[in-house]
Amino acid sequence: MSPTLQDETGGVAAAPGRVASGPAPLRTFTLAIAVLCCLVVAVARAATADDTTAQATRSDAVFDPDAWRFRVALYGWAPSVAGSLTARGQTVDVNASFIQILQKSDSLIGYMGYFEADKGKVGFYLDTVWAKLGFDFSTTSYRNPVAGLKISTSSNTAVTYSFAIIEAGGLYEIARWPGSPGSFTALDGLLGFRYWNTRVDLDFDFAGTVDFTRLSNALGRDVEFGRSFAIARSGSLDWIDPVIGLRLRHQFTPSQEIMVRGDVGGFGFQSNFEWQAVGVYSYAWQFTGYQLAALIGYRALGVNYTNTGNNNSVDLVLHGPIIGFSVRF
Repeated sequence: MSPTLQDETGGVAAAPGRVASGPAPLRTFTLAIAVLCCLVVAVARAATADDTTAQATRSDAVFDPDAWRFRVALYGWAPSVAGSLTARGQTVDVNASFIQILQKSDSLIGYMGYFEADKGKVGFYLDTVWAKLGFDFSTTSYRNPVAGLKISTSSNTAVTYSFAIIEAGGLYEIARWPGSPGSFTALDGLLGFRYWNTRVDLDFDFAGTVDFTRLSNALGRDVEFGRSFAIARSGSLDWIDPVIGLRLRHQFTPSQEIMVRGDVGGFGFQSNFEWQAVGVYSYAWQFTGYQLAALIGYRALGVNYTNTGNNNSVDLVLHGPIIGFSVRF
């Protein structure tokens, strides 16, 4: 048995050569473990908070509904044309398919460009179109012939119609209906102005004896005469019309969308009336920071404009397929 020593207070002391095993070392060890656990918990909480903040920041960057969104598109339009054109009182009816127009036109197709910027529910857009279309005698009919004139069969084109259109306006998202993940349907209202710049040239051949004085009085001053022909020119016809319409968009997936738009305008402001209907399907490829989409659709545009001062008019419906691409960012 190991000997023990009793101190002066009656306590028991360890024998010489032994280490005391009282409660102080245990308390120290326990305190160290507690401090270490507190540090681990604090570090873990800080790391979790930083990760949550980073995720929220990334989420806000991706899904921010008020961020600006832009789209730029280039299209080609292959229109067929039906209606009538009047230059200096001479009216020619036209009815031609795109293939017939293609053979006689300076521009292979109508060229179109579109730009749109949106922020939240509000946006604005700019749309442009340019084309120069030619019609030969087989697709035209002279409505009110003047004695000594017939629609040209000798020139490459009996009628040339060129036009440029610039449209600008505002958009507002009236309603949105969410669907399955990545899908929605939205209805937009639009209000804008459409500017037209058009020109009509009618080519005639002389038939028999011509009274040039009478012919000049009938056709007016803007007529070019040759030995065997006459050309009635409308000159530049410019007007601006207000337009109002609706646009329906349906996104099947983030890569597929269909858009249908309709609008009307004019209302006697400068033209008598005009209307438009467009339907476009797009398929997009996603890239970092932008989206590239292929577009295909159909566009129809009608206008009825009369310039009574110079006796010129345009009463046409242009309609045909469109194809192009767009970039969104």
